[in-house]
Amino acid sequence: MRSIIKIFGKLLAPTANRFLNLLKNPQAAQQSTQRQIFSRLLNSEYGRDLRIKAIEDWQQLPIVTYQDIEHLILKQIKSKNNILTSEKTIFYEKTSGSRGAAKSIPYTKSLRSSFNYMFCLWAHDLITNGLPFSTGKIYFCISPPIANLSDNSSDLSIGLQDDSEYLDRWLRWVLSPFLVLPPGIDRLLDVEEFKDALAKTLLKAEDLEIISIWNPSFLKVHLDYIQTHQIRLHAELKDRISSQRQALLLESQIPWPEIWSELKLISCWDSANAAEQANYLRSLFPSTTIQGKGLLATEAPMTIPFIAARGCVPLLNEVFFEFEDDRGQIYRLHELEIGSTYEIIISQKGGLYRYRIGDRIRVNHYYLNTPCLEFIGRTQTTSDLVGEKLHEDFVKDVLDNLQLEGTFFKSLIPVMQPAPHYILLLDRADRSTELIAQQLDEELRRSHHYRYARLLEQLLPARVLVSPQIPDLMTAYYLRLGRKWGDIKHQILVTQAIDVELLKQLEI
Repeated sequence: MRSIIKIFGKLLAPTANRFLNLLKNPQAAQQSTQRQIFSRLLNSEYGRDLRIKAIEDWQQLPIVTYQDIEHLILKQIKSKNNILTSEKTIFYEKTSGSRGAAKSIPYTKSLRSSFNYMFCLWAHDLITNGLPFSTGKIYFCISPPIANLSDNSSDLSIGLQDDSEYLDRWLRWVLSPFLVLPPGIDRLLDVEEFKDALAKTLLKAEDLEIISIWNPSFLKVHLDYIQTHQIRLHAELKDRISSQRQALLLESQIPWPEIWSELKLISCWDSANAAEQANYLRSLFPSTTIQGKGLLATEAPMTIPFIAARGCVPLLNEVFFEFEDDRGQIYRLHELEIGSTYEIIISQKGGLYRYRIGDRIRVNHYYLNTPCLEFIGRTQTTSDLVGEKLHEDFVKDVLDNLQLEGTFFKSLIPVMQPAPHYILLLDRADRSTELIAQQLDEELRRSHHYRYARLLEQLLPARVLVSPQIPDLMTAYYLRLGRKWGDIKHQILVTQAIDVELLKQLEI
């Protein structure tokens, strides 16, 4: 297998070398990408309605959010005609919709090829500059079909269930001998069935070298499941795993690095809200490299981690980037300043033009004349029940100040019943909920608008709920909203008030 991996790396070398050359002149690369994307717009119904004639008119294109073009996407779905791009839409993929209902993102062959291209660059970098892989066995994050059962859009073609399906067919065929997958995944319609099947699959994969997931919490859920059901899993797998692994599986605290002694890499989000959870994985697997995925969304692959770059470089020949500063000034990629922060605006090959992705980045340094971008959080992630305007960055600082040692899951949620207030959800706590609630309310009062709302009794005092079942309850809630399990983001600050039914479940 090691020789096959090396051959695969050599096959990818020409693609990687061409990309490295593009990084030396980001302005020219971006101009070429802009022209490719503009040609798709020019020959679309959307482009004709905007009366755009030449690329010099680019600045006249409106900067949009999903809500601005949702009616066009729904029209495109219903009519099965191409409205946003001249290229055929092959399916629609749901994105997690952190602030509301799930969104349906149109995918063209070219957009999926952008993800394919990103994977090839990532794989080449790991093979040539990274870790000494010997088996190449990889688990790609999978969301069970149960996640889509609440989707009432039966005419909608939802295309992807796992990371590998972002890849073109030829590359999936090449990778097929290396993939670690639960059997009959398309028939597992129950979450517990999926957990059980995945636990057994991972436990049997003694030569597993790579785990590719989205949120780090996804892996923790399954590790907790194995720990909870260790005796039953041991009995059911007794004839299918080694005697050494059988013994490890029965230990009071399962030694995960020994369970997967060949595990060399975990690829996951590790920035902003995911940073603490990624660090938790680092504590569980101290000898395994935990590599951030860069900036990757359902709408487009935007940055890719490069070992030599010591950061994430933009996929500048697949996505056209624009950046807005706090004053509303728009910049191109080559114009960014080190240390500055910007909101990203993207144009990609699936029909999204000048689209606010909702992410903020910081420029850390330059590599081969191209800026390396670090994701620092969502834009304007604010909860505002009665005018208190709690921002995600402030809430993160509040929770840090509470010093909740040993707590993995933290989420502040707005509640409207019996009157507006906030509840902090924790999976475990090192002191009483009353004491934490008092400290929480005091910290939140550092916000002028929150303090004012409390003084006017527009908000009741903050509460705290602690239970190891809370992460599962919140996951189930998001699944009912139509989100996919594998990429559910448990926000530090939820921005929409939860429903009464979920509140009852949390308070039990």
